[in-house]
Amino acid sequence: MKDWLDSIYSDGTKQFLSNPEPVYGEVVTIKIRMLADAPVDKVLLRWEPNGLEHAVVMRKEGCKSGLQYYAAELKMTENRLRYRFYIVSGNQLWYYNQIGITTGTCDGNYDFALLCDYRQPKWVKEAVFYQIFPERFCNGNPDNDVVDGEISIDGHSSRHMKWTDTPLPYSEGFCMDFFGGDLDGIRQKIPYLKKLGVTALYLNPIFASPSVHKYDCIDYFHVDPHFGGDDALARLSAALHENGMRLVLDISINHTGTAHRWFNRDGLYFDPSVGAYHNPDSVERGYYFFQEGTDEYKGWDNLPTLPVLNYTSQSLRDVVYQSQNSVIRKWLKPPYNIDGWRFDVADVFARNNEIQLSHQVWPELCRAIREENKDAYILAEDWGDCAPYLQGDEYDAPMNYFGCSRIVREFFGGKDLFLERNPALTGINFDVDAEQLKNRIVGFLAKMPYVMAQNQFNLLDSHDVPRIEHMEYMDEEKVRGAAILMFLLPGAANIYYGDEAGVDGWTDSIEGCRFPMPWNTEFEGKDSYKLYHTLCQLKSEHKALSHGGMKFVYAEEKIVALSRFDEKETLVGVISSDNEEKTISIPLYLIGARCPKDSKDYFGRNIVWSGDKGEIQLTLKPHEALLFECSML
Repeated sequence: MKDWLDSIYSDGTKQFLSNPEPVYGEVVTIKIRMLADAPVDKVLLRWEPNGLEHAVVMRKEGCKSGLQYYAAELKMTENRLRYRFYIVSGNQLWYYNQIGITTGTCDGNYDFALLCDYRQPKWVKEAVFYQIFPERFCNGNPDNDVVDGEISIDGHSSRHMKWTDTPLPYSEGFCMDFFGGDLDGIRQKIPYLKKLGVTALYLNPIFASPSVHKYDCIDYFHVDPHFGGDDALARLSAALHENGMRLVLDISINHTGTAHRWFNRDGLYFDPSVGAYHNPDSVERGYYFFQEGTDEYKGWDNLPTLPVLNYTSQSLRDVVYQSQNSVIRKWLKPPYNIDGWRFDVADVFARNNEIQLSHQVWPELCRAIREENKDAYILAEDWGDCAPYLQGDEYDAPMNYFGCSRIVREFFGGKDLFLERNPALTGINFDVDAEQLKNRIVGFLAKMPYVMAQNQFNLLDSHDVPRIEHMEYMDEEKVRGAAILMFLLPGAANIYYGDEAGVDGWTDSIEGCRFPMPWNTEFEGKDSYKLYHTLCQLKSEHKALSHGGMKFVYAEEKIVALSRFDEKETLVGVISSDNEEKTISIPLYLIGARCPKDSKDYFGRNIVWSGDKGEIQLTLKPHEALLFECSML
C-alpha cells in the first residue's frame, strides 16, 4: 500500500480554513486531507477551549485528485486557539500537527494556531522585495555627493569615490568611502525595478549619519542630506506608490551613534550643551546606560561608537514610538507614507542583563505602528529561531536567515553564516543533507501560526553577508537552485541589489558585498538577470506561490522536491546539490498530482522523467534545479 501517512496534510490557507483571520465568536470550518484509499476509520479535530480538551469526529467532505477531505467546525471563543488532528486506523492513534505525523505524546508547540486579534499585511506574501544599500545603488544627483574631508567621525574622514572604483576594506576606508548613491537615483530606476518584477523595496538606513552604512544615526527625524533629504524620500515614496510598489525603511532604535544629538559625545554636529554625554541632568541622559557618577556607558556589542538605548525611560519610548510626533510614526504618515519598518539587531533590542523589556516594548511598538498603518510590515533582524516573537503581537517576520539563507547555504556546501563567526568553530564541517534542510524549514515554520509563516522575508544575500554567487563552493547551477528554493518558500522573496546583475565583490570582509551597481554593463542579457526576472514573473502569475500550501514530497541525500499548491494548480521544484547525475522517484500522488504538465520546465529546460499514476522517476544532472507545473490525478 502507498504510504498514506505521508499524504496527510492541512495548513492555514483558505484551502483548509473557511477564514484564516477569524473574528472573535466566528465559527471556522477546518479541513484536512489524505489519500482516498487510506485505511482510516475516523479523523477527529482536537482543541482546548478554555483549557479543556475537546475533540469532534470530522465528516467526509469531497474527494479530489485521489485525496479525501475531512471537515469540522470550531468556534473562536478565545483570541488564540490551537488545534491538532487525531487519525484513527484500527487500534492505532496518530497525531497530526504542523510538524507532521507522530505517535505517542504530541508536542503542542507545533499545533496549528488561529488568531483573531492579528491583521496580516496581506501584500507581503505576494511580494518580491529588492533590498538596496542606498549609497551603492544609483547616483541620481551628483550635486549632493560627499566630498573629500567633508565628514569626520572617530578620527576618520570621508573620501569621494568614482562609481567604477573598488570599495575600500574597513582597515583603509573605515566605512567613509562614498560613491554617491541617493534616493533620487532609486526613484529614477523604478522603471528598471518594475521590469525586473519587483513589487517592494527595503532600503538600508537613510537617516542622517556620518558613515556609509548609516547604522550610527545622528538624527532619526531627518533623511541624510547626501541622500537628498526629507523631500527626496517623499518623492520616492510617492513615485513607488504610483507604480504599485511598497517601501520599507531600516532603522536601528537599539543604539545610536556617539554623534547623535541625544548623545553628542564629541560635539561634532551639535553644541555641547545638547545631549546626554555632557549633561548628566538632561532628559537624554536617561536614554542611555551610563554608569552612575561617571561618563562610562554601554555600547552595543561592546562598541563604544554605538551607545545602547535604555527603554526604562518613558520619555525615550515616547520620542521613539509612542507619541504622535515620534520617530516611528513620523515616517508612516504623509507625505512619506512608508509601508513598514525593518528593525536592526531586533534580537537584542530592549535587553540588557537584568533589564529585560523586549516582550514589553515590542507589543507597544507594534501597536503604535498599526495605529498609523494597519497594513504596515514589521520586519526584524533576528538570525535565530525566534518563534516566541512570531505569535501575532510582536514581529510580523524576521529576516529569515534561520529558515532560509543559513540552511540553504549549508545545503549547497557552505558553512553556517552565524556559527562560522565563532573562532572556536573554525574548520568545522557543517555539511547538510536534504532531510536536514527539510527539517529546519518545516520545524521553524511549524512553531508559528500559518498567517505568520506567510509573512516570512526569505533571502539568500544581504548587506551583512558575502553574496552567495561569490562563494567558492557555489557555481552557476547551485546559485540557480538556491534562488528557486527561496522563491518556493512561503512569504516574500528578496533580491539583494545586484544579484541579478552579476555585481562584483569579494567574500573576506563585509565591504565585499557592497559594491556599486554595475549600470555601465549590459547585464540584462546575463543568465542571472533572466533567472530572477523569470522567478519574479512566476511569483506574480501563480497564486500557489503566494497563497498556497507547501509540502516536501522528496528529501533524500542531496536532492529535495518542494511543492506549492492551491485548489487550481500545483507547482513542484526539484533541487539538487549532488555532484553526480541522479535518478529519483518522486511520489507526486501525495499531493494529488500525476506528472509534469509539459516536457520543459518554466526555464525551458527538458524534464527527463518516466512513470505513471503519480509516481515518477526524474533524472537530474549535477546541481540541476527544475521548476514545473503538474497535471493532476
